[in-house]
Amino acid sequence: MGDMAIYVEIEIRATVDQVWQLTQDVDQHPRWDLRFSSITPVAPLPAGGSRFVYERRLLLHTITGTGTSLGDKQRPDGTRTSALRFATDDRLSPLRSGRGYWRYIPTSHGTTFITGFDYDPGWGKLIDRLIMRKIIGWMTAWSFDRLRIWAETGTPPERWTIASVLALWRPARPKAARCRRTPRRGTAMGLAPTSLHTLEAP
Repeated sequence: MGDMAIYVEIEIRATVDQVWQLTQDVDQHPRWDLRFSSITPVAPLPAGGSRFVYERRLLLHTITGTGTSLGDKQRPDGTRTSALRFATDDRLSPLRSGRGYWRYIPTSHGTTFITGFDYDPGWGKLIDRLIMRKIIGWMTAWSFDRLRIWAETGTPPERWTIASVLALWRPARPKAARCRRTPRRGTAMGLAPTSLHTLEAP
C-alpha cells in the first residue's frame, strides 16, 4: 500500500460470522457500501476466490469494472481476511485499477472491521489528492458505519441515504467520524494480507 492508501477501521458489536456474511454476500454488500451498486460473480479462480463484475450507477452514467477476490476464513487466531483487486477502463471513473483488503478481528465486544486500499486515479493525481481521495475515504467510512448500524440494530441500510447526512436531528444516523482513519502504530492491523500479493489480476 502506498502513502496515500485509504484506511478505515470500526468496532461492530456483532460476531465475525455476522460481519462476514453481510460483507461477503454479493447481494448484501452493495446494500450498505456506497462504492458499489451491484456485484456479480462470473467465474471461480483456479487458486480459489472468484472473478466478478461490478457497477456503480450514477445519475447519467453507470461505471462498470471487473475484479477478483479471495477470502480466508481458516486463520488459527480467529481473524479473517479478504483480498480484492479491481480495474475499469471507464474514463469517467475516478478510480481505475486498485487493490485492497478487509480484515476481521474478533474482540470481547464483537468485531474490529478494517479496510485498506489504494488505486490509480482516473482524473489525474492533483484532483485525486485534493478532492477525490477525501471523498472516497469519506464514502468508505460512512458506509462502514451504516454497516455497523445494520449489524447491531437490524436497521436496513436502505433507510440511510446520502440525504440522511443532512438529518441532524437523527443521532443514530451513520457518521464517517465514528471510524478510525489511520492504522494503529506497532500493530499489523494496517498491513495487507499475503493473499493480496498473490491474488490474480482482474
